[in-house]
Amino acid sequence: MRETARLVELRSLVQGWRQRHERVALVPTMGHLHEGHRALIREARQRADRVVVSIFVNPMQFDDPKDLEHYPRTLATDRDILVRDNVDLLFSPTVESIYPQGPGLSTRVHVTGLDGILEGKYRPGHFEGVATIVCKLFNLVQPDDAVFGEKDYQQLLILRRMVADLDIPVRIHAAPIVREADGLAMSSRNGRLPENDRRRAVAPYKALLRAEDLLKQGKSINAIERAGTDALEHAGLKVDYFAIRRADDLGNAQVNDTAVVILVAAWLGNVRLIDCLPVYLNANR
Repeated sequence: MRETARLVELRSLVQGWRQRHERVALVPTMGHLHEGHRALIREARQRADRVVVSIFVNPMQFDDPKDLEHYPRTLATDRDILVRDNVDLLFSPTVESIYPQGPGLSTRVHVTGLDGILEGKYRPGHFEGVATIVCKLFNLVQPDDAVFGEKDYQQLLILRRMVADLDIPVRIHAAPIVREADGLAMSSRNGRLPENDRRRAVAPYKALLRAEDLLKQGKSINAIERAGTDALEHAGLKVDYFAIRRADDLGNAQVNDTAVVILVAAWLGNVRLIDCLPVYLNANR
């Protein structure tokens, strides 16, 4: 595996692959890699001749400075994982190289319409930071394909909108959520859960499964959302949202929609858990 933090070297390496007509896939990450990231890498490997993984803890997408400060940085361990997974290139730039003027003075990419609801409501500026760094990575790597996890469902839609609106020639692929044995969606933040909280952390997934059952039974959307919120609060979580939305644009779901997604964000102590579950319904239910 090659590794670089230099933008010029990155471009040179990718250019060499392109001259040999090799297809390039990018997996953007913030490091502290786990099995969920490895699933993204496997998906990328199936789609391309060369796989680039970026590790960059992006300050622009953190609305809480303490969250940025405490975000785990495990580059040495991450490097070993990437070598085992036969990644071709690790790109691990510095903040100074990505934002020469500093994150506060850099040009930003703002994707309107989807960024002010759900996650955007509770984390203002987050998606602007995500869109900006992903756009920069797309410009630097110029991949044919990019792979993201379905757990960050709203982010996935925003990046697809950005690619379409800015005519960026990258195909974005969604990889299914990878879960622990009890159903907890894998996340770099799970390691911050104390043992007692870890046992309760499966509550969002259980609430999603229950909501799916109720949807298929034809229960009202408002009632299902209330039931999901109540179940999480009863389990001791502080709920930001438990919502059922249209799968394609996150608009308010209607009774006749056949493709919806259930999304949840809730706090367990000082750890914020997010999860989602796409649901496909019979039009005649």
